[in-house]
Amino acid sequence: MGLSIRKDDQIMVITGKDKGKTGKVIRVNPDKGVVFVEKVNVVKRHQKPSAKYKHGGIIEKEAPISASNVMILCAKCKGPVRIGRKLLEDKTKVRVCKKCGEVIGK
Repeated sequence: MGLSIRKDDQIMVITGKDKGKTGKVIRVNPDKGVVFVEKVNVVKRHQKPSAKYKHGGIIEKEAPISASNVMILCAKCKGPVRIGRKLLEDKTKVRVCKKCGEVIGK
């Protein structure tokens, strides 16, 4: 079964050291069931100089968070919600908010 969280979704962390923080999903790894969220679960890593990091040193980057520890934020409900699926008249599947029925995402 795939994840209901996609890139560019607004989420809220519901458990762990970053509980209550919100952010935008920057990367999703459905095979491992983890998401990377902007400015959440930031860790420091020692980096050797490379093409990407000219000087190297200690850098800060986002670490993965289990997808079960985050919930999608509904724009209409203004809070974390569960996600359902709905089949529209034109045979396209969309994600919907379980509270208000609002379509989430594109």
